[in-house]
Amino acid sequence: MRAGATGRTVMAGTAVPRGTAVGFSGVTRNFGAVRAVAGLDLEIAQGETVALLGRNGAGKSTTINMLLGLLPPGSGTVRLFGDEPAAAVRAGRVGAMLQDGKPVPRVTVRELIGFVAATYPHPMDVSEALELAGLADFGGRRIDRLSGGQAQRVRFAVALAGNPELLVLDEPTAALDVEARRAFWHSMRGYARRGNTILFSTHYLEEADDHADRIVVIDRGRVVADGSGAAIKRRAGGSLVSFDLAGAGTGPLSGLPGVTAVEIRGDRALLRTSDSDATVRALAGLDLIRGLQVSPAGLEDAFLLLTGAGGDTDPGAENARTPADHGVLPPKETV
Repeated sequence: MRAGATGRTVMAGTAVPRGTAVGFSGVTRNFGAVRAVAGLDLEIAQGETVALLGRNGAGKSTTINMLLGLLPPGSGTVRLFGDEPAAAVRAGRVGAMLQDGKPVPRVTVRELIGFVAATYPHPMDVSEALELAGLADFGGRRIDRLSGGQAQRVRFAVALAGNPELLVLDEPTAALDVEARRAFWHSMRGYARRGNTILFSTHYLEEADDHADRIVVIDRGRVVADGSGAAIKRRAGGSLVSFDLAGAGTGPLSGLPGVTAVEIRGDRALLRTSDSDATVRALAGLDLIRGLQVSPAGLEDAFLLLTGAGGDTDPGAENARTPADHGVLPPKETV
């Protein structure tokens, strides 16, 4: 048997009943004349690992801040495990790893994690939190003497300290090298296998594709795509055909068989096509097959197609109070 994150006892190997961890229903949030979130509907089941994607200004920060209870919705409802966000946070059911924060002088890693863990009703063992965060060898190190990547791991350990059922991660692998990123996601998979829910935002689209059960794409404050990585990529449609122009004109490219979009990158043309075979045959007829490459549409292609370019800023990133105001993290100066 083991103790669950809420103090309940769970038999080893027994599946925890699957309910709703996160629920947004008709949620809006304005900042003056700017609508950051516009009628957001989203449900995340317990045990899911979900990636939240969106370009800068899409509403991700405001969405995360409302989820953590740092901002109230203008209208609609936000629920965590069926409760108000602030109540779920106080109960220790939610942990968050955010980007901002400053190191604390003369405090060791173990001291900080122990302090944070003591504020929760059913905390994770400090040694276990350090192990999961890749800090087992750094417990005695002062926080203000850590590298950027090590400080990022401390933020992760702080998020784990309360043994949360829902872990919210904002750009969790920023400042980590390739090896550290691989170790981080190994830890995440282990934590998810315990039946915990993980919601993470990232600019590394391959991380979303490789590690999320489900990808949610937000644009202009609304969900524009929601599904597996494979399903999202199918939204881009067709294949990509690229080749070297070598000085050739681009006029006839948009009229080639199957071509739905044309992009020129320097001296290289990239064609989106619904029939790559027909497109390649036509290019061969025009003697335009230098450096030819044909590939399926990827997540980046789908993301760009779904979100477009440009857009408003997301004021929610600047208007939220620190998580310390609601007990998710210790005061901002700690990490």
